Amino acid sequence: MLHNIPSLLRVACITSNVDNSETYGRSEVMDSDRLDTILKTIFVGRLTFLHRNKGEEMAPTVGTHGGTLLVRKIPDANPMRVYVGDVVVLKDPMNSDKYLVRRLAAVEGYEMASADENDEPFVLEKDQCWVLADNENLKPKEAYDSRTFGPVTMSDIVGRVIYCLRNAVDHGPVNNSRYSASQDSPVLAMELDVDEMAKNHKE
Repeated sequence: MLHNIPSLLRVACITSNVDNSETYGRSEVMDSDRLDTILKTIFVGRLTFLHRNKGEEMAPTVGTHGGTLLVRKIPDANPMRVYVGDVVVLKDPMNSDKYLVRRLAAVEGYEMASADENDEPFVLEKDQCWVLADNENLKPKEAYDSRTFGPVTMSDIVGRVIYCLRNAVDHGPVNNSRYSASQDSPVLAMELDVDEMAKNHKE
């Protein structure tokens, strides 16, 4: 369900993903996810990293002046690992040395339609996705998202934002898709360190 995410994103989502987790008991899924997280942490190392985001493009999710983000690493991003509605960190398509934080609005196979009658609808091709800024007060060019630079490749996504620290007293989990919320819960339990985030945070 997308009722808690910005209307810009809802407009872009023509279709939706299928929740495969409903075929399992909730406790079984959580126990499996928690065990998987523990094993990955032991053998692979940390599953997250900190990222400092600046700008107002993702307000109010991140904050008008940005924030320090806890990001879950997503190697080899694809529609089975990152979902529509997720806040993601991706390489800037116009400058690969920089990173952007945007919300995933559509993935391959989605039909994209514009409010401008002069723009013809099109379907996102394989490995393509569409990302949008959360701040609905910004004009498309100010938001600097797919309305400006077009579709991006899924491989440009490096992680999913799971926790945001705006300042020392304003922080909490990020509102992602329900699929990701379930998968990321054990990761948060294992790797969230608010004190560490606050230490790395710069106003």
